[in-house]
Amino acid sequence: MEKNWVKIYTSSNFYESEIVKQVLTGYQIDAVVLNRQASSHQAFGDIEVYIHQENFGRAIEIMILNQINL
Repeated sequence: MEKNWVKIYTSSNFYESEIVKQVLTGYQIDAVVLNRQASSHQAFGDIEVYIHQENFGRAIEIMILNQINL
């Protein structure tokens, strides 16, 4: 992953992470989902959402306004 990306959201549920990504993308914030779950057993590991560091403050505001639990 490139430099200056920060993790903004972590979940064990892929769909929750994808929704967060889509909400941020809707506000023109580039977001990437990184699946760190074990491929053989989906119960271990997390799915993380990353954004560019300069968008962090704005992304937090958007998540709060959209009632996304941090």
